[in-house]
Amino acid sequence: IHRYLATGVGVLIVVLTVATWLDRARLRVSPWWPTFTLVWVCMQGAFGALTVTMKLFPAIVTLHLLGGMGLLLLLRAQALRYQHGEAWALANQGWRAQPANRRLWLGVFGLVWLQIALGGWVSTNYAVLVCTEFPSCQGSYWPPMDFQQGFQVWRPLGLLQDGSHISFAGLTAIHYAHRLFAYLVLLGMAVLAWRLVRTPGLRAQGRWLGWLALLQLATGLSNVVLGWPLVAAVLHTGGAAALTVVLTWAIYDSQADVLPSRVSV
Repeated sequence: IHRYLATGVGVLIVVLTVATWLDRARLRVSPWWPTFTLVWVCMQGAFGALTVTMKLFPAIVTLHLLGGMGLLLLLRAQALRYQHGEAWALANQGWRAQPANRRLWLGVFGLVWLQIALGGWVSTNYAVLVCTEFPSCQGSYWPPMDFQQGFQVWRPLGLLQDGSHISFAGLTAIHYAHRLFAYLVLLGMAVLAWRLVRTPGLRAQGRWLGWLALLQLATGLSNVVLGWPLVAAVLHTGGAAALTVVLTWAIYDSQADVLPSRVSV
């Protein structure tokens, strides 16, 4: 089913690319956006093939996840451009012009992407269940961990580069790094959501960001204390994807709505 859906997405992006090139004058959107998206989805297909042929190689699977999030970001940004044209690129005032706000958004966006990478690393190494309680782990707030093993990136699933098996302490380091970093990400999202809710035109994005942060917290805890149930695992990944969409939407509208006369097509 995943392969069929991936093929369908690829076909739709081909159609989108061709249609944008043919109707580029009316759309006022650079056709290079869907062209780049088409190249990106082809790369995703290559990583999907490597995921199978390299037998769930953790680095490849994690990159495939990040590539999927990147594809979602490209499609969301492109959808907003089709709706509003290129007005966002012309904006030079409002929320965007405040350096503190822009740094906050970029900082939170970067934190979210790093947390997605850490979460993918947890999942691809099957390290979710090394800690089955919260807030402690294995009866300690700093359990035995081997970060050198845990973050040896280029290696087969379950093994180290020398062919030996990764230790339980290595898996614990993978899990606990994701958990510790989550505190920082949640704090950053809370601050950004609060700033967005207080900004006219960005309140909806702020509310979505706040609710999605709570969803991520709830599903992340559920994965730990309930033994990694499938529903919680899927919702946790879906929540990360939704955060990518909302943050892209927030930065677009923070730049586009200062020129309302230029956004209609």
